[in-house]
Order: sequence, then structure tokens, then C-alpha cells
Amino acid sequence: MKFRQYYITVLLVVSALFIGGCSDEYLENLNTDPSKASTIDPNAQLTTAQLQTYGDLGMVEIYRNYLFAFNQHLMGAWNTTNYGGRHTVDNNEMGRIWTSFYTNAIKNLTDGMVRTADAPDKVNIHSALRIYRVYMMSLITDIYGDAPYSEAGMGYLDSKFNPRYDTQQEIYNDFFTELTAAVDAFDSSKDRITGDVIFDGNMDKWKKLANSLRLRYAMRISDVAPEKAQEEFQNALQADGGVMGNADEDALIRYLSIAFSFGQEAYADFRGNALSQILFGNDPANNPSYLCATFFNQMHSTGDPRTFRIARCYYDGLMSATSPDNRIDLTQEMIDKGIAFQPRDPGAYSWEPWPAGYESDILKKLAESNPAINPAVARETEPKLANNFLKGNNPGVVMTSAEVKFLLAEASIKGWNIGGSTAEELYRQGVRAAMDFLSDNYGCEVVTDAEFNTYMAANGIGYTDEKKKEAINTQAWMLHFTNPTEGWANLRRSGYPRLKSPAEYGFEQFLTGGSEIPVRLGYPVLESSYNKKNYEEALSRMGSANSWNTPVWWDVTK
Repeated sequence: MKFRQYYITVLLVVSALFIGGCSDEYLENLNTDPSKASTIDPNAQLTTAQLQTYGDLGMVEIYRNYLFAFNQHLMGAWNTTNYGGRHTVDNNEMGRIWTSFYTNAIKNLTDGMVRTADAPDKVNIHSALRIYRVYMMSLITDIYGDAPYSEAGMGYLDSKFNPRYDTQQEIYNDFFTELTAAVDAFDSSKDRITGDVIFDGNMDKWKKLANSLRLRYAMRISDVAPEKAQEEFQNALQADGGVMGNADEDALIRYLSIAFSFGQEAYADFRGNALSQILFGNDPANNPSYLCATFFNQMHSTGDPRTFRIARCYYDGLMSATSPDNRIDLTQEMIDKGIAFQPRDPGAYSWEPWPAGYESDILKKLAESNPAINPAVARETEPKLANNFLKGNNPGVVMTSAEVKFLLAEASIKGWNIGGSTAEELYRQGVRAAMDFLSDNYGCEVVTDAEFNTYMAANGIGYTDEKKKEAINTQAWMLHFTNPTEGWANLRRSGYPRLKSPAEYGFEQFLTGGSEIPVRLGYPVLESSYNKKNYEEALSRMGSANSWNTPVWWDVTK
């Protein structure tokens, strides 16, 4: 594989960071004298940040425990229901992205940017680092709100050990500035980007990513700063390089299929997709990828051809702790017998209520040679993510052309100047691209034209602007089940689909963190000690309490 040398390099970089932790001596040696030869190649620092996005086992717990539940994509397994489904406040769990990204990815990206800022032979890696830092900072601010940005990662470069929390408005305004400048600075006659496990150094695709991110961020602020949003959106469409237009331009992090365990060494190895691995889990009897009823029913009730490409019902009695390959698929048997699928409601564990079961003919046959198999099944009728989504070499999703189509469709509804395509055309193109995304990247069976046309005939965009917005963003929500941070951000921004709280499903007595679905995560508690002044100043702007019921700046959806 052409990227293997970069994975080896980044493993060494990550191991050094992991072993050194936050050692002042290590960081000082790394960062203090940018005039000397670089101690770490900035290309390797880019690789490290890219791979950490989905490869950090400790960090991705926040997706399984909170974001998938808030999005109502998954529900039923202990972690997902206990934390996000039951609205359980846990400061250690909520802080995972903050404590992981700032101390590794943001530190690497910032260091690499500073050391290449005045190097005429490093203009392209400098631009790529700037773009990816914007992207990773967007994950932080969209989850927490105001956050260290302009001074983040500058501790041993500029003695900024207690960084200021920039307002989210300031952060977003600088996103547009940074992305624009990065695109303008690319120079095909200068350095080759060699540490890139997304585009293999293709500058044209980096430009498209930067411009497409501008679309995403412009739409994000469209309800709180509509004039700024429209200006940035339209300017991005006219920018050098254009925006993502097809699947070949998708920004996907390429991971390796590596031997994986949940031992200590796994936390320092970013080469595999840890999110896919953690959704497989380490307990075959309680696989953590049960689908939420909201997600499953949206697909199943509308005749969506993705339903059983994404959702399958398995007997896991023969599955090993390291691979899903020995699962026995009961899905088609259930369809043929008319057995009801029983996904879990928001707030429910997989045993609440205990599902009605049936006698499986497939398992009866297998039981003839293996008496340990019990043909009577119950929880097996609860849909889970298909095996395709549980592999360590699955891509890490940064942004796709399908998302761009949905952003353009919504911009058309707003009356922004996007060219000649209509919202209806872009919506249809987005749905088609979202379906193809599954077959292109997860090995799912291709959705045929006949299946697609039948689905679209029954699930058009609607007639009023609000119905169109709902249709577009419901499709975006389905697309983003493999990109949980963007799924949660766009759900909060758009207000679609309309989700009911677990309280409305009868679980109010268990919701210790309040009955409303949270709209941000709380800052790590240690910030109140280590960066007290800036922490308290940020809270004073955000309702004076570190509450997950306080919306971030751009979230004005009622």
C-alpha cells in the first residue's frame, strides 16, 4: 500500500507522544527553536492528525457513548444507552475530544504550521496543515462552544500555557479567512505533500475540501449570521478549485486493517479505524451497534433500499471476540417469515422490553450438529449495524460530495446564488450519492436504478420551503451516521429530523442530566483549575454554567 511508510512514521510519532504524555521537556525539545532543522517532519504531523480523527481508541468513546445516542442512530447497548440515551453527565467521558485533540492533533498541526509559515519550500504542506487544523478545531467548537483557538497549541511556541477561549463567532470568522488563504497559497511548482492519507498530496482535492468546508461552515451560521453566511457560501463556490462534485473527491481517511485488541497498546496506535472497531466491541454477547428505532424506522417505513444494507439481525453465539465473521445472519429469514424487527427506542437498553422472539429454522439446522446452539431467539430480532461497518480499514469520513449536494440544495431554497441547479435536482443527486457512498466505501450491495427511482417517487423533496428543508436535512442525517460529529452539528443547526426525547418514550425517571436532548458537551472540569480565568470568562458568555443544555452560538433552532 502506497501509504504504508507514512503509517509507520506516524506510529512512531504517536508512540513518542503517548509515552511522553504532556512532558514539558518533550514538548520544549519539540517546539522551542523553529530555526533549527525540524525534529518531526510536518508531513508526519499531518498524518498523525488525520489518523487520530477516527483512529484514537480513547477518543472515539465519546461517539459511542454520547453522539450516536443524541443523534438517535444507535441505542440499546450499555455504553450508548447509559450515557447518551439516559442523559448521564460524566465529566471524564464528555471531555474526551477536548483532552485528546488539544494535546495531540492540534499541538501537531499548530507546531507544523508555525515551523513552515516562513518556509518558501513548504507552502503546500503549510496550506494543508492550515486546512486540517480548521477542520479539527471545528469538531471542538461545535461540540463545546467557545474554545481556545488563536492561542491553542502555542504553549511552547509562544508561552501561551493558559490560552484564551475565543468566541465561537470569532472562531468561525477565522475559519473562512484561513481556508481562503490556504487555497490561495497552494503552488504546484513548490513542495509535494507527502504525509497525506486522505488525498495523497493532491492539491486540487485539498482546494475542493477547503472550499467545501466553507460551504459547511457558512450553512452552519446561516440562522445566526445570514448575510455573512450567504457571502461566504457564494464566494466559496467561485473560489479557485471549486467544490467537491463527485465521489472521487470525497475526503476520506484511509486506514489499515490491523490486528486489534483493547489492550494498552491500542491506545497509541492510530492506524486502524478505532470507531469501527469499538462499534464491534469486545463483548460478542453485547455488541454495541444496535440501531435506534428512530434511525431504523425512518428507513424501513419509507422503503429505503439502504435499510438492510445498513441493518442486519445476527445470531452471535458463534462469534469470536476479535472478528464478526462467524455471525449467523437471520435477516432474510425474518423477512420471509414476517417476523417483526424490534429496534430499541431512545433511552432503552436492548432488554427493555425483552423482545418477542421466534424459532429460527436456520439455527435449528445448525443445532443438529452443534447442540450448544439454541434455535429460540429474542434479542437477535433487534437490528444491528451490518458487518461491513465494523471493520478496521473502513474510511474515516471528513466530508463527501453527497453532503455538498445537500448543502447546495438548502442554499437554493434560501435563494442564494448557486448556479442553475434546482433544489429538487440537487436533493435527488445527494440521495443518489449517499446511497452510492455505501457501496463505494463499505462493500454494500449497489442500490439499483430501479430501487432508487421507486424510493424517490415516494420520498420527494416536498412542496413548501420548510418541507424541503426537512427532507434535505433528514437525508443528511442518514448520510452522517458514519460521521457522528457532523451528524450532531447539522441536526442541531437544522432542527431536522425532529427527535423526541427519551422522556417521551417513558424513560424520564432515568434521565439524570435532564429530559431535553443535550445541545453541547461540558468543558473538562480540570479547565476550571488549570485555566480558571479564561474558563470562567467563556462561561460568563454562555449562561454562566457549564451546562449541556446551553446551545452554542450558531444553534438558534427552536
